Amino acid sequence: MNVTTRRGSLLAALACVLVGASFTANSVLGAYPYAGGQALRYGLACLLLVPLAGAGSLTRLRALTTRQWARLALLAAVGMVGFNLAVLAAERSAEPAVPGVLVGCAPVVVAGLVPLLEGRRPRRTVLHGASLVAVGALTVQGWGRTDGAGLAYSVCALGGEVGFAVLAVPVLRPLGPRLLSAVVCGLAAVESAAVGLVVDGGGWLRRPDVGETAALLWQAVVVTVVGFVCWYMGMQRIGAERATLFSGLIPVAAACTAPLVGTGSYGLAQAAGSALVGAGVALGSGVLSRPRWVSAAPAGQYPRDESRVGVLRAVPAAVEPYQKGPGEDPLGAVAPPAHRQHGAGVPGGRDRGAGDVVGEP
Repeated sequence: MNVTTRRGSLLAALACVLVGASFTANSVLGAYPYAGGQALRYGLACLLLVPLAGAGSLTRLRALTTRQWARLALLAAVGMVGFNLAVLAAERSAEPAVPGVLVGCAPVVVAGLVPLLEGRRPRRTVLHGASLVAVGALTVQGWGRTDGAGLAYSVCALGGEVGFAVLAVPVLRPLGPRLLSAVVCGLAAVESAAVGLVVDGGGWLRRPDVGETAALLWQAVVVTVVGFVCWYMGMQRIGAERATLFSGLIPVAAACTAPLVGTGSYGLAQAAGSALVGAGVALGSGVLSRPRWVSAAPAGQYPRDESRVGVLRAVPAAVEPYQKGPGEDPLGAVAPPAHRQHGAGVPGGRDRGAGDVVGEP
């Protein structure tokens, strides 16, 4: 695992641990209007993120196409407002473990969906790791009572969790983690306010008490500002497939913090589930893979694995060497593009992953 992958993994892990620990704050906001609370949370987060977006933010926003703006609005509606609404609706007729277990399956869905959208095969190690993460999440939370409506809303929550990662992939590069977080928080605040006006009417917003104010500040500053930026910075480094593996840490963090406020216990099942989640994350992210030395071979002979380092021996070129012309540097000029060709058997760079490191002496 190289430095970029390690940093990306740590950032994604930190973001998911913060989200899992925020469930304690959610219990304090049970009596506060949901849509109004979300509008305050995302609105404050947007104001805090705008100064952090960096220079040239307006230029980058003006360069966005209508399709990209539509994607950002859909990301805020599905991955933020819709996800929270779905979880709230599911818990009206289902125990909290039910939507938690369904959301725990997000790594498996993302591990198969992202490669499909990019026209490539899923990585087996990521799929295996995602499966372990899903089983670990189920072990930590267990399965509770539910009905058809609770199960349907839990599936919608799963869709929101998947959309939060997948919809962000095409707009993460042009905006960057900070500006992307600021934009989607601003859009989510407007969408939450619209939902509140339709559903709750004039009572969609009220002055929070001391406990509710502390919970909203925690959600806005720690979970949203810090958590969102860390999440997208991690996803930028290791990709959506591997970053979503760390969402299995959300129920683990919730289970670890629940005994601190007397809302749950941490027993043998939670410990076993935590171990499964840790093993799945380590397997899928490449932590368990060791670098190995391989000699030169025709492309495709060795399965590609981004977690390993291959060093290729020098391979004779399939064409005549480029001859130095008159007046060129005595040390030898670099061949112009028209004369450059890959040697036989040297893998091209077209399908290398972000973690590939290939040295050619």
